[in-house]
Amino acid sequence: MNHNILYYGDNLDILQRYVKDETVDLVYLDPPFNSNATYNVLFAEQNGTRVAAQIKAFEDTWTWDQEAAREYEETVEAGGRVADALRAFWTFLGPSNMLAYLAMMAPRLVELRRVLKPTGSIYLHCDPTASHYLKMLMDAIFRVENFRNEIVWQRTLSKSLMTRQLPCNHDVLLGYQKTDQAAWNLQATFLPYDEDNLADRTLIKYCHLDPDGRRYRLDNLINPNPNRPNLTYEFLGITRVWRWTKQRMQAAYDAGLIIQTRPKAVPQYKRYLDEQRGLPLGDVWTDIPPINSQAKERLGYPTQKPLALLERIISASSNEGDLVLDPFCGCGTAVIAAEKLKRNWIGIDITHLAMTLIKNRLLDSLGEESMPRVIGEPVSVPDAEALAAQDPWQFQWWALGLVGARPVEHKKGADRGIDGRLYFHDEAKGKTKQVIISVKAGEGANVAHMRDLSGVLTREQAEIGVLISMKEPTQPMRTEAASAGFYSSPGWHTKHPRLQILTVAELLVGAGIDYPSRHANVTFRRAPRLQRDENHEQMEFGGPGVPDEAADEDA
Repeated sequence: MNHNILYYGDNLDILQRYVKDETVDLVYLDPPFNSNATYNVLFAEQNGTRVAAQIKAFEDTWTWDQEAAREYEETVEAGGRVADALRAFWTFLGPSNMLAYLAMMAPRLVELRRVLKPTGSIYLHCDPTASHYLKMLMDAIFRVENFRNEIVWQRTLSKSLMTRQLPCNHDVLLGYQKTDQAAWNLQATFLPYDEDNLADRTLIKYCHLDPDGRRYRLDNLINPNPNRPNLTYEFLGITRVWRWTKQRMQAAYDAGLIIQTRPKAVPQYKRYLDEQRGLPLGDVWTDIPPINSQAKERLGYPTQKPLALLERIISASSNEGDLVLDPFCGCGTAVIAAEKLKRNWIGIDITHLAMTLIKNRLLDSLGEESMPRVIGEPVSVPDAEALAAQDPWQFQWWALGLVGARPVEHKKGADRGIDGRLYFHDEAKGKTKQVIISVKAGEGANVAHMRDLSGVLTREQAEIGVLISMKEPTQPMRTEAASAGFYSSPGWHTKHPRLQILTVAELLVGAGIDYPSRHANVTFRRAPRLQRDENHEQMEFGGPGVPDEAADEDA
């Protein structure tokens, strides 16, 4: 199995087919859930007869239907603690949307435990609507004794709501380790001191300043154990039982780390604030703000999490070279954080829309030379035909992703002739221009579709219109496209056909839309270039001459 791979498909199937036992060091998952649904809707019973719908990005609603009932039955029939937990949920919740969500999560969590190494950890990101049920499910799968933390992340500031409840402004991360041997980097669980916002007691302790502005406090060098003859000696005219050997005391003094504030005073150690571990990190995280509308990393994905949040998790529970897995990778924040911290990674998602977002983000962050393999996407016309027959909407998203476009949000039957849009800039004034795209699968397109697209092009005042077709275009279609003339780019001084036709076969061999330069494409918000931390090191504390707050005396 190669690492740094994106898989398209149902993560349960991908895990079972491609990921071997005990090969993953860290799992982070943020499974989709409709946080905005009302409590009553989530627990409304369903009749179980509706056909299971494809899980779509931005539609994080789980319903009790035949597919949910099937997953519930298969997991219960397998027996064990997980089956016991699901039967208990059935007794308490009945055949509800919440039970459908838990029935979907159960077999996936079982697979995630299988692929975790004994030294591995898992973090499940959820909201308070379902966190208590998910914790019970995690207890059944990973066992109660392996639970480590329920982390509360404040994702937004509280807003005043005229309701009879307090506003919810936090998410929950449930942290479990597979065994007591799990990786844990203590140094990643301390926050650096902020000298502008130090607590009074800390500020008072570190009240001295060196000429260069470094803040320090004076620390006691006397040994609390008076019966240490080997550590009893005279130093700077004072005889005491010291914490350190005389050689270490002299080395620290020569380095300017021991001072005598006045003659005959007991020497003291200068402990610098910037050499301490920092503030211990607790399980309530208020220091990582959500992604606001002006943030450079913001891509417009509705559930995008801050990069700093994933960096903290990955730094604490894995090491360089380890393998990080995100089975619901969305817009790819976990894999970007893993790449930045020099970890290997696997990302899985079930929508081609997410695949397009991730690939664009990786392209912007890493460049074309570092793009990962993508497994599960169509690589031939028969593959594309199969996808179109199975799910026309996924086919649309996949085809639009091949040309760098994004889908238009609309209800079925109300697309007004537009399936996707591509935006570009090609003049100094910065006016945003657009390419409108229509995708035709199944029986194929005809000349009437080209005439319709020409009308939409005029109506939308767009610069270019493109029809993506599964079948080869007819001669009348080509004639209609040619009659539309050309768009002249004022910035690039180039001409581009106003009406264009691209087949799936052409897209699969690298063809694309003829428009002014790929670098003019502003369809997706560009992710910042990834800056790997080349100076990232495992920090050491309590070393020679720089004792930690909790440093022991020398033997």
